Amino acid sequence: MPTLDPVVLFFLLGLTAGLLRAELRLPPAIYEFLTVLLLLTIGLKGGVELAAHPFGALLPRMLLVVLAGIVLPLLAYPVLRAVGRMARPDAASIAAHYGSVSVGTYAVAVAYLGYRGIAFEEYLAVFLVLLEMPAIVVGILLARGVGRGVQWRAMTREVLLGKSIVLLTGGLLIGWVGGSDGVAPIAPLFMDLFKGVLALFLLEMGLIAAGQAGDLRRHGVFLIIFGVVMPLASAVVGAGMGWTMGLSVGGTTLLATLMASASYIAVPAAMRLSLPEANPALSLAASLGVTFPFNILIGIPLYHRFAEFTQRLGG
Repeated sequence: MPTLDPVVLFFLLGLTAGLLRAELRLPPAIYEFLTVLLLLTIGLKGGVELAAHPFGALLPRMLLVVLAGIVLPLLAYPVLRAVGRMARPDAASIAAHYGSVSVGTYAVAVAYLGYRGIAFEEYLAVFLVLLEMPAIVVGILLARGVGRGVQWRAMTREVLLGKSIVLLTGGLLIGWVGGSDGVAPIAPLFMDLFKGVLALFLLEMGLIAAGQAGDLRRHGVFLIIFGVVMPLASAVVGAGMGWTMGLSVGGTTLLATLMASASYIAVPAAMRLSLPEANPALSLAASLGVTFPFNILIGIPLYHRFAEFTQRLGG
């Protein structure tokens, strides 16, 4: 059995092609279609699983996850300010990226577990939706404080009606209402093709990540160090939360991965609207140029080890 899941090899292909400046790029319409399929599939899977669990039993876990989404950017911000010596808007923006989540990283973690036959709680897709919003609010408050300068209404609309939230939430509701029997007729498109769609998505993500190399060179080694250390620390928090919640090894791995990931879709859009003075190159260079490849290639297997360690402690 190969040591790497083939979908990860697609990411490496895109990364290598991008670094070598090969003539390789997916048409924008194809990339958009793959993103829609990916988001809907994750939502549908989570909704089907959610239908099998009482909502009241999940509520305390959901609240704990939201709390984590608030705390993580508060921990990252002083490090970015004091050690990275970044301006307040830039530090707040990067902190928000690292308090939020990456759908692509979550999808790869799901594929990683499936490739190894490791079961997990599919309702964790609910946590994926919940973690999009809190860090954005915290990041804006860190940069501006509570005042009239924040376009709260426009920002809320941008986030809640953004593509990722609408598709994830919509998929969750459809899966929740339809259940496994209702979703079965559309499973060949969404469930059966999941890994193929993810492979092509990661091919494009590798190309995009390679495009951040220039910004990383310009902005020094701090972003590289932060882009590795911050997800490791966040993953420890996630693994501890998974142990507290009584999740399986697979579920704990997914939660640790969620905490370790950094947004490159929802948060950049919100920061562009609410913090236009923040330099987006810094945030994307760290989250997409460092943390995403690190998580895909090294982090997820490592977080699996974290999860196994917590299970041994619990046992």
